[in-house]
Amino acid sequence: MAFNSVSAVQDRIPLHNVIVSVFDKTGLEDLLVAMLQHCPGLRFYATGGSYDFIASLLSDRAGAHLVRMTDYTRQPEMKGGLVKTLDWRIYLGLLAEAGNAAHDADLVKYQAVNFNMVVGNLYDFRTAAASGADPEAVRQHIDIGGPSMLRAAAKNYLRVASVCKPELYPSVGQALAAGHGCLTLAERQRLAGETFRNQAAYDLAVADWFSGQDLTALAKAYQLT
Repeated sequence: MAFNSVSAVQDRIPLHNVIVSVFDKTGLEDLLVAMLQHCPGLRFYATGGSYDFIASLLSDRAGAHLVRMTDYTRQPEMKGGLVKTLDWRIYLGLLAEAGNAAHDADLVKYQAVNFNMVVGNLYDFRTAAASGADPEAVRQHIDIGGPSMLRAAAKNYLRVASVCKPELYPSVGQALAAGHGCLTLAERQRLAGETFRNQAAYDLAVADWFSGQDLTALAKAYQLT
């Protein structure tokens, strides 16, 4: 398999289309307000509770700035929210590389949005695992879609920003203010490193939980056949 190679990168990337899919909404209002202040034409593409949160925040401005992700993908969320964002056009919009004519053609062909940022955080697996809950309750807190989108954005940091936790929101707002609505390559690289570091710790917590399980606990939690 031949890998794509990017030879030219734009330092300052303006924000136009941002995916918002968060479990923990701490600090989200301040970030969204700052983003709209510095990027007045911004559009948010949001899932589930994130969509409801933003719709309430924006009120009568929601029509101009907010898109429900299911309207964009034209597919419903799986029952229980298990599948919301595992969609071809989402990942085309995240992974399409700068200056790649074939990728640009696919964006047009499939009417896909060229995303500039993902704001996301993951189900609180550590709290669930530490609570002593039964294995099924803990298993449900293993996030799939969130890590996938953040990982895609972080890999393509050459033109996409990944914002993986509320602690990063103030610095992102400050960077947008300093950049007049743009994020520099250095800032995108910093955010990518934070994303992979955060996900490595998350995956390690999941792996440690699996290693600590035994058949006795599983037998109590499930009717083995």
